[in-house]
Amino acid sequence: MNTKHQEQLMMRTIKEEELDQFSDLMKYVFQVSKDMIDDEGQMRKEKSHQLKPGTALGWFENDKLISQIVTLPFQVNIHGVIYDMGGVTGIGTYPEFAGYGLMHSLMKESLKNMRDAGQYITYLYPYSIPYYRKKGWEMISDRIEYEIKDTQLPKYNDVTGRMRRVELEEEDVKSVYDQFAKKTNGAMIRNQMAWDEWFREESVDLQLAVYYTDEDVPEGYLFYRVLDEKFYIEEMIYLNEEARRGIWQFISAHLSMVYYVKGKTCVHEPVAFLLEDCEIKQTIIPYYMGRIVDIKGFLEKYPFKHIENYTLILNVEDPLLEWNTGKFTIKWDAEGNVDIAYEEMKSETEGITLSIQTLTTMLLSYKRPKFLQSVNRITGDDSMVVALESLIPDAAPCFFDYF
Repeated sequence: MNTKHQEQLMMRTIKEEELDQFSDLMKYVFQVSKDMIDDEGQMRKEKSHQLKPGTALGWFENDKLISQIVTLPFQVNIHGVIYDMGGVTGIGTYPEFAGYGLMHSLMKESLKNMRDAGQYITYLYPYSIPYYRKKGWEMISDRIEYEIKDTQLPKYNDVTGRMRRVELEEEDVKSVYDQFAKKTNGAMIRNQMAWDEWFREESVDLQLAVYYTDEDVPEGYLFYRVLDEKFYIEEMIYLNEEARRGIWQFISAHLSMVYYVKGKTCVHEPVAFLLEDCEIKQTIIPYYMGRIVDIKGFLEKYPFKHIENYTLILNVEDPLLEWNTGKFTIKWDAEGNVDIAYEEMKSETEGITLSIQTLTTMLLSYKRPKFLQSVNRITGDDSMVVALESLIPDAAPCFFDYF
C-alpha cells in the first residue's frame, strides 16, 4: 500500500449510526442475499446489539468502513473457573483491500482491548481454520452430528417425571442450563446476550420441552423441530440420568410422526453407546477455536491440580502478541501456592517450548500434553510434560453456542 493511500485510512471503533455500513460489509463478506433474510431492516436491528460502545473495531477509508471485527463480552467455564471471554465475530474485509494487513492489525488491537478488559481467553467460529491458526487460535471443541432411525429409538418405561412443552422464553431452561454450564469444561456461561445470540440463530420453527421430576423440579430440556418427517434435536441438556431418559422417551413418543432423528452435541456425549441398537450414523466436525489472550493473567486463575515444591518452565511463541512471547516460570511452594514470572525469550532455553496455539488447546484439555509432544507440538524437558499430564484437569471441553 502506498503512503498516500495509507494516510487515507484510519482504525477506530464503529459507531452505532454506522450500522448500515457494518451490515453491508457483513452481507457482502458472508454472501447474504435478500432471499436469505425476510427483511433487511430486521437484519440491521438484530445486528445492532453488536455495536455497543467498544465492541466493534474497523478500518475506514474516508469514513467508509472497509474492514471490521467485533468482540462480544461473554464468560466461559474452564475447569470450574469462570473466565471473562471475548467472543470474536463479524470479521470481514472488502476484497479490494485484502493483503494490506488490515485484519492483522484489527486482531492485534482487539486482543489488546480484551487484555485491558480482563478477557484472558477468546473464542471464535472459524471460517478458515488455517487462517486463524496462523493468528494464534487453535481448535478447542468438536461437535458430533448423528442420525438415528425410528426403529433404533430407545424405550424407557421407568421414567418417573414428565416432559412439558412450554414457550421458548421459559425461565426454567436458563436455570437448568446454568447448572449444566457450571459443571462443564469449556461451556458458555450464558448472559442475556449469549441467549439472544442462540435464539437469533435457532429460532425458526423451534419448539421447547422441559423435563420435570415428580416433585416438579426442572432437570433437563430439549430444543427441537419436527419437519418433513424428521425430528431435529437442536439442543439437549440434562443434569442426570433420569432427565436424559425422560427426554429420550419424549422423542420416542414421536415414532409415528418421523422416520429419523437428527441431532448435534459434544463429541464426548455417548449417544450411540446408550442405545440398544448403537449402529447409527455419526460425524465428528471441528467446531470452535480458542486463544489465550494473556498467558500470565490466564495462568494466575488456572486450576492446576495440587502440587508442592515444583517449578515448570514454559517457553511460548505467539505470532501476534509480544507479551505472550517469552519464558513463563511457574513455581509452587511447600503449601502449593503458585507464583508466575515472565521474562523475554532467551536463545538457550530450559523447560519446554510450545506455541500459543498448543498452550491453549492443552490447558483447555482438548488435547493432552503427551499427545502434543508425540506430534512435536511440545519439545524439551520430558519430565515437565509428564508433570503437565498430572497438573492439567482431564475433562474435555464442550461448547454448544454460536455467535
